Amino acid sequence: MKIDGKIISGEILARLKNGRLPQKFLAGILVGVNSASKSFLTQKKKTAEEIGVDFRIYEFPESMSTDVLRKEILKIANHRSCGGVIVQLPLPGQINAQYILNVIPPNKDVDVLGERALGSFYVGRGKASPPSVGTVEEILRKVPIDLSSASVAVVGPGQLIGKPISVWLSGKVKELIVLDKGSDFGLLNSADLVISGVGTAGIIKKDMLKKDGGVIDFGYGKNEQGKISGDLDLDSVEEYLYFYTPTPGGTGPILVSKLLENFYKLNTK
Repeated sequence: MKIDGKIISGEILARLKNGRLPQKFLAGILVGVNSASKSFLTQKKKTAEEIGVDFRIYEFPESMSTDVLRKEILKIANHRSCGGVIVQLPLPGQINAQYILNVIPPNKDVDVLGERALGSFYVGRGKASPPSVGTVEEILRKVPIDLSSASVAVVGPGQLIGKPISVWLSGKVKELIVLDKGSDFGLLNSADLVISGVGTAGIIKKDMLKKDGGVIDFGYGKNEQGKISGDLDLDSVEEYLYFYTPTPGGTGPILVSKLLENFYKLNTK
């Protein structure tokens, strides 16, 4: 079964549209000339504006230093009309990304990437959850899995996807397997659910997976033919898996909607 992320995203946006629109703006920070990053941020702006959110993109040059960028972001974040800040990753190599993310006040950190916001989430006190975690929750509402009896594999323990999802799953599942790109993917055969965020097109093949299992794919890259693809090789998985998310059109639209949901949550008393 193919999960249509656009449908789930539409349901989330409809809920938000029926709620109280925050009377503040959401800032998107773009550094450098990465075309993919600009495309992602533009899509976030487009989706935000569909539900009436004032989304403002701030662009800075590739040559920006960590200290100067930090001051500029703090200036934006401290504006009385600013209700949230997104820093589009990746940042240019000379910039200390975590140092930049940490300048965002926790009450305006809609991506939940700063250490203070993440710390609150990890101890169960955060007002908002990382959008990747929210995306998994939304999908599992559509295809219920008894996590307490499930073996779940997280492939790619990165900051945006794998790490926060692994923390969220810890204590909820029967078995948690965390793999990186160089791990033995043969372990995926025992997983009832695979959640992947490696970013290498087609790295996970059908024969690596458990029949009638599920795959939530956050990966995003280009395959050998130059087409956008996720980590999951979609060849022949339709009848083999219980469910899966395609790329594009799977987790991506849900992620954006959950980010906007965080903006609403952080601006609701």
